[in-house]
Amino acid sequence: MNKELSQQQSQELLAILKDRFEKNRNRHLGIEWADIGAKLENNQDNLWSLNKMESTGGEPDVVGYDEKTGEFLFYDCSAETPAGRRNLCYDREALDARKEFKPANSAMEMATSMGIEILNEEQYRELQKLGKFDSKTSSWLKTPADIRKLGGAIFGDFRYGTVFIYHNGVQSYYAVRGFRGCLRV
Repeated sequence: MNKELSQQQSQELLAILKDRFEKNRNRHLGIEWADIGAKLENNQDNLWSLNKMESTGGEPDVVGYDEKTGEFLFYDCSAETPAGRRNLCYDREALDARKEFKPANSAMEMATSMGIEILNEEQYRELQKLGKFDSKTSSWLKTPADIRKLGGAIFGDFRYGTVFIYHNGVQSYYAVRGFRGCLRV
């Protein structure tokens, strides 16, 4: 799979990301676009992954900076779980175990193919501090190994002014459940 964008695609994506960054300054106080843009312009892999996040409806935006690694954190910031990443069971093992009515893909596998990671519970709760996300949908979350080993997976949503973290069997999938991703740049 070709993981490079054309010059025009890269410029268009950078313009979208910069515009979103400027319109949502509350998500990244103390961070300047010039620093992010400089890192992105020289990294085709990150641009390709951000383009995948954008094209599946994620509306990626910068939500923080990791002082230890020197990386900017992009999360999917669409109001609802990305429309192009719904109807997915949790992982490949769950997909393979379904006997009938299999979804097209799994959340974990799709995230890996996009070069991103699924948000974990801590990241999801941090995202919810920046706005109201998933008030009509829900998002699979990276599930602790002990829960996954028992056949479960966790997901989150925002209802009644509260962030809820729930569980489901890994084989389940719903029209309103997808996943949100994180990309480190």
